[in-house]
Amino acid sequence: MSDKCNAPVGVFDSGVGGLTVAREIMRNLPEENIVYFGDTARVPYGTKSKDTVLRYSRQIIRFLKTQDVKAIVIACNTASAYALEDVEKELDIPIIGVVKPGAKVACEATHNKKIGVIATEATINSGIYSSYITRQDPQIQVIGKACPLFVPLVEEGWLKDSVTFEVAGRYLRKLMEQDIDTLILGCTHYPLLRSTLREIVGEKVTLVNPAYETARELKQLLAEKGLTNIQSQEEARKYQFYVSDQADKFMRFADSILPFDVNTTKKISIEEY
Repeated sequence: MSDKCNAPVGVFDSGVGGLTVAREIMRNLPEENIVYFGDTARVPYGTKSKDTVLRYSRQIIRFLKTQDVKAIVIACNTASAYALEDVEKELDIPIIGVVKPGAKVACEATHNKKIGVIATEATINSGIYSSYITRQDPQIQVIGKACPLFVPLVEEGWLKDSVTFEVAGRYLRKLMEQDIDTLILGCTHYPLLRSTLREIVGEKVTLVNPAYETARELKQLLAEKGLTNIQSQEEARKYQFYVSDQADKFMRFADSILPFDVNTTKKISIEEY
């Protein structure tokens, strides 16, 4: 049993965005070991079809299983929307996505029952946030807006650039006209734009960061399954990073958002899994 508890949690994303989820897991579950995979060769997922995203997700899960992970977090809204339900049935270990935790908190946060969701085209088209939210409260109106330019802007490191501000303003104008009081950052890259988004939507709108909520849900899940790692000594804390391309670029980005320096990132050939 203790070996199982000491096993790492697998976290995967289409690229670097899922590091916002990994960062919250590191903060909230400091004893846990993590194996992170970023599919940097095939990013973005948000413009791909459901079949493609499902195939990619299965390959990554097969790779993570070779690392003996005890649970998996799909740190990607698109893959959570398109793949979670299918892969959940195929797995013998717990797996969670980022959509449900964010949707739940948004329902609790809204007062006027108007929730905005910004995400990739795939996540918006899947209607997954709307279906989770209206299942919890049929009276809530969900207004979705695809923001496809945010991911490349974040990956370029233009977090506080005037171009990003201009693009964000254009995307969010329509949402603000709908009088939303809660906004879900429905892509793991978007929390990195939080200050820009905050400036545009103002103080009255609650920003929901699913990364934080997902870390909380993971903590609960591991406790329920008796999988919490109790070995808190420093040596046990191991974070491993794998990508499908551009390891150097990934490492530079990871260093800028994680609380420590990432010394090694291994590139693997994900198509082989």
